[in-house]
Amino acid sequence: MEDKRFKYAHREAKIGVILVIINFAIWYGFAYGLGGQDPTTYTYILGFPAWFFYSCIAGTVFMIVLIAVVIKFFFTEVSLEEEDDGCIGK
Repeated sequence: MEDKRFKYAHREAKIGVILVIINFAIWYGFAYGLGGQDPTTYTYILGFPAWFFYSCIAGTVFMIVLIAVVIKFFFTEVSLEEEDDGCIGK
């Protein structure tokens, strides 16, 4: 019988990969979508070019919030001790 902890670990690893893909898509989309213009046409937010603000600053804040929500609702705390049944939380 497979340990339940491996089931949780595999699921959480897949979620982690999805989060990385979302982060990259946000960063790439704003950096090259808004940043691929002539620099004389850039708009600025708080002194930063809009592409930089959205891809690096706002994107980072969004990802921190998203990761906190994912950890709170989708991750399961498990014991690393071998004699336990593996599940502490949910």
